[in-house]
Amino acid sequence: MIRIVHSTNRAEVEALLKPSVIRDAATEKKAATIVEHVRNGGDEALRAYAKALDGWGGPLEVPRKQIEAGAKKAPAAIRAALKRAADAIRDVATAQRPKEWRIRVAPGVSVEQRVIPLERVGCYVPGGRYPLPSSLLMTAIPARVAGVPEVIVCSPSVDPVVLAAAVEAGADRVFRIGGAHAVAALAYGTKSVPRVSKIVGPGNRWVSAAKALVAQDCPIDFYAGPSEILIVADSGPADWIAADLIAQAEHDPDARAVFITSKLSLAREVAEEVARQLPATGPAAASLWNHGGIIVTKNMEDAVALANEAASEHLVVDTEVRAGRIRNAGAIFIGPWTAQVAGDYAIGSNHTLPTAGVARVRGGLHTADFVKLVSVQRVTKAGLTAIGPTVTTLARAEGLEGHARSIDVRLSTTTRKKTSRR
Repeated sequence: MIRIVHSTNRAEVEALLKPSVIRDAATEKKAATIVEHVRNGGDEALRAYAKALDGWGGPLEVPRKQIEAGAKKAPAAIRAALKRAADAIRDVATAQRPKEWRIRVAPGVSVEQRVIPLERVGCYVPGGRYPLPSSLLMTAIPARVAGVPEVIVCSPSVDPVVLAAAVEAGADRVFRIGGAHAVAALAYGTKSVPRVSKIVGPGNRWVSAAKALVAQDCPIDFYAGPSEILIVADSGPADWIAADLIAQAEHDPDARAVFITSKLSLAREVAEEVARQLPATGPAAASLWNHGGIIVTKNMEDAVALANEAASEHLVVDTEVRAGRIRNAGAIFIGPWTAQVAGDYAIGSNHTLPTAGVARVRGGLHTADFVKLVSVQRVTKAGLTAIGPTVTTLARAEGLEGHARSIDVRLSTTTRKKTSRR
């Protein structure tokens, strides 16, 4: 049975809520070797790894005609579902798009914000046991809405469902490569795979390790560790809560699924439901037995405090009032009908979310992740005359005489011209 602990047992609580940062020295060392080989060896190294690790010895890129033909092979019901999901994701991404603006700070001084899309983005789509077309939609659509001119997809699986998602999302090119070698190709470029401005998308340990390695040369979205769900409630159907825990746990044996409540009776009911519903084997069983649990608090204020402490990837909370007190979560799902798995597919919010405590500082993938916000300044003579003393005073306070002189020389020139005209 899933373990039940009381919030007074601080060691047990910390063990359940501690972010899952999976560090595997052997994987990281091998990933570093792969990245370096692809960086230096280009297509030759990339093809060798594709054959050895992906089991693919054919062309690296899927031709456009093959993408479109393959997409049509996906079942009609799935294509229709992809379109509905894509429409919702596109609507949310459009609402998220940063706005351009221009304001006058002072007479003769203005600042403008320009929103400039990144030139090219690489979307990684895991292959694993099953194709994950939803991850393609969640990464490629916001990039396209942001105005990115070229969207590249890399995946070890080019199942018709993935190709259908690529067409629906408006991806430009698809490459049949996965793992650390795909990340390296996107980060540094090869003859076949163009170098991208940013890499986004979830993946396994190899992908995460490679993304961490290339991040200093090619920006990434964020570290994507094992999935996390935290449910905070003092009421609700126990079988629903148990089903939500199991649903998220089935992603990965290292996934973390935790329920926090002030009601011991509800905790016991949920534990019984987990035992009843949980498959005997598989990733969900491994996840819940090793990383799952239920925490019983003295009151729901303590439950909310623990939720903020945990900064979980997914947070399900039972009431609007409690949700309003949440500050740290990758995404928040309010009320019993807002099933977290609906957010994985159809709500429209992005399911590419921060894990391992990163939700303390940011939320999920966003349209703004695919643009640069560039400030443009304009100052007239009158404007510089007005703000010049502020600049020179602060520059000299910092010991930067050259900074101050760059203002003085302009203002003194203006003064000399006025004097000469007299």
